[in-house]
Amino acid sequence: MRVHVIEPIDESAMRKLRAEAEVVAWDDPEKNDLSRADAVIVRAASVTREQILAAPGLKVIGKHGVGVNAIDLVTAKERGIPVVYTPLSNVNSVAELVFGFILATARKLRDNMEHIRRGAERIAPATLTGLEISGKSLGLVGFGNIGSRVAQIAVNGFGMEVHVYDPYMKAATAKERGVHLHETLESMLREADYISVSVPLTETTRGLIGSAQFACCKPTAVIVSTARGGVIDESALYEALARKTIYGAASDVFVQEPPTMENPLLQLPNFIGTLHIGGSTHESLVRVGNTVVDDVLAVLHGEKPLYPYAV
Repeated sequence: MRVHVIEPIDESAMRKLRAEAEVVAWDDPEKNDLSRADAVIVRAASVTREQILAAPGLKVIGKHGVGVNAIDLVTAKERGIPVVYTPLSNVNSVAELVFGFILATARKLRDNMEHIRRGAERIAPATLTGLEISGKSLGLVGFGNIGSRVAQIAVNGFGMEVHVYDPYMKAATAKERGVHLHETLESMLREADYISVSVPLTETTRGLIGSAQFACCKPTAVIVSTARGGVIDESALYEALARKTIYGAASDVFVQEPPTMENPLLQLPNFIGTLHIGGSTHESLVRVGNTVVDDVLAVLHGEKPLYPYAV
């Protein structure tokens, strides 16, 4: 069995894979030539139609992570090639980043550091007065595995009231989970003090949050995204932050990744950006790497994977 691992994964997962297969690793010049591959594992890299059609022996595509928008799922389905992914392995690390974002934005930690670097003249200046999050309302755009974990932390850790917009969620489920389900995104945004976006990028979610939606938000609202670049309209977000339509924002994802200094969001004092690090904790990378390797090997051995992606 020949498995191409296009980008680095945890060493313990690599040892497991090498024990059962010939591995073409990310530092091999032939890594993108899938013509003799039985399997390929990717993190952020694409798996295109051309690559799939040029790989007659390809039996499985493994996604190290959750978002599969860079994989040509249509062509994989045409060829009968299963796609496996890791929907649970990085849930906790991403959910914790959501609250890191919320706290950092609400308490103006970026501004505080800038004041210190410039030589602060006093402690606790009025311009750095922040906001509390305990007892406030949290709005969730999407209530999948990550949204569910974020809600759990919000309620148990901060006593927050949780509002949800998720067209796939049933009222009975919302009642069981103790959250307020909204029929429209705009209705949820009007209620939320803090907003967390965690939905995949699809044709229906692209540009989901734009100028009209920001107009519904409270001026004290903070919005954070661990979704995918493109779910939030970056131009509209810039205008909302620059005009103080909302209080602040943070994002782990951008349309262009990594973002360049030409991105105007990076010049705003009420915005924090990170380099798509939601799942990048040691613990998460061990879990994700081993999960994707286990499922890729399962398919290659003719067994049923734990986490097949349903196209």
